[in-house]
Amino acid sequence: MSSRRSIYLASALTSAFLGSVSVASADCTFTPALPASIQTKCIKAVAIPGHPLRSFDISWVNPDRNEYYLGDRSNSGIDVIDTKSLKWKRTIGGFVGVVLAACPPSNPGCTPAVDNNHSGPDGVVSHGRWLYGGDGNSTLKVIDLDAPPMAAIKASISTGGTTRVDEMALTSDGRTLLAANNAEDPPFATLFRANGDDEHDHTKILGHITVDPAIVPAGFGLSFEQPSWDPRTRRFFTSMPIIADNPPGCNYGQLSGAITCDGGVLVSDPDAIEDAFHGTTVNVVQGAFDAHTNTGVVKLHACGPNGSSLGPHDNMLLGCTPQNNPSDVIQLVINTVTKAQTPINNITGSDEVWYNSGDNRYYTGSSRDCAVPATPCPSASQQKPVLGVIDAATNTLIEKVPQSSGSHSVAADSERNLIFVPQVAPVAVVGPGGDTTSVGAGICGTNNGCVAVYRHKVKGHDGDDDDDDHDHDH
Repeated sequence: MSSRRSIYLASALTSAFLGSVSVASADCTFTPALPASIQTKCIKAVAIPGHPLRSFDISWVNPDRNEYYLGDRSNSGIDVIDTKSLKWKRTIGGFVGVVLAACPPSNPGCTPAVDNNHSGPDGVVSHGRWLYGGDGNSTLKVIDLDAPPMAAIKASISTGGTTRVDEMALTSDGRTLLAANNAEDPPFATLFRANGDDEHDHTKILGHITVDPAIVPAGFGLSFEQPSWDPRTRRFFTSMPIIADNPPGCNYGQLSGAITCDGGVLVSDPDAIEDAFHGTTVNVVQGAFDAHTNTGVVKLHACGPNGSSLGPHDNMLLGCTPQNNPSDVIQLVINTVTKAQTPINNITGSDEVWYNSGDNRYYTGSSRDCAVPATPCPSASQQKPVLGVIDAATNTLIEKVPQSSGSHSVAADSERNLIFVPQVAPVAVVGPGGDTTSVGAGICGTNNGCVAVYRHKVKGHDGDDDDDDHDHDH
């Protein structure tokens, strides 16, 4: 999530809450009821033991292990859900948890909001037995999922900053990891040698990546967000919410008034950095995009992105959001080879986005979708949080399913076509950062928050539904 706006779980949402939230009698209840035409059905609400969900961040699915992982700050760990039984398995602790922001001198008696920049866990990603989690104290936690619970964390590696290690991505073989230190000023990314399929941990830092200050000036809270790995080009593509001079003369924060600069995508070559590594951390400064090396910052149009996810045909979905640039009203697909950009209308405000190869859909955690399609939504009352569903074959929006106000995280199990969307507990229960609607309590069936599980019906070649291919214990 963008450090500039402190957005998705901020106390500003509290003012939109009217009255208390009633507890639904069963999970996956929507009031009013969803239209029968909705294809993405909620089939289960998975309860998380411990504290009610006030703050969480990125999630991840490893279909080969039948596991879903959630960076759960409320319970200071990464929650693990079995994607076959749809039940909570355990929470891997050892993270800093929720850190509260200090009250300003002008309001010493305030109710503190969550300090996203120092809370953790944040980003999560996995390959095989190895799970990697970013923490709020600028460390990467390396977790062996096959180890006994008390010995699961094998390393805690400082990236050298003072704020969280956020979103991250792995190469296809799990041997190289890129993590965004998004809340540093200026931001940087950290490249690690990771564990692949090895039995023992040997994770180490290979280098740091920054961007030319003419593109990312220091002192204005500009950020890096979600990286994604593209095996075709062998490059990491990292979302950049706001960059200077895009378009020329725009406001990235150096002027008063609204932000008018669009974002970019940073294209990085990990092989070049690893080749330069000789036991000493490499520091790389990247500039404007260079087509010859296929590296550098690609300027985006009408998009300040947070999330990113690689889809089919060398396309990558970027989660644009008006919390970076108030004029954003779309999502954007960029082709990793040609760099062509295709807007997707009537959906915006996304943090994490996820491509599910099982049903050829993109899913968006859109906590700030607009009430009126293609219209900016600057005020809290105009925020309509949704799970966005996009046809990846045609890059068109299929539908939007209502969610709780903080539901910015989404991940999918491609083997079972299950989509996991965490829901925050009501603001009446957890305070600032809680759900300001009644939607989350209806989905969860409790006031504690949950992880909602959806399934998109997939038609087989014979026209029959094949969403009964996998059994689930409900």
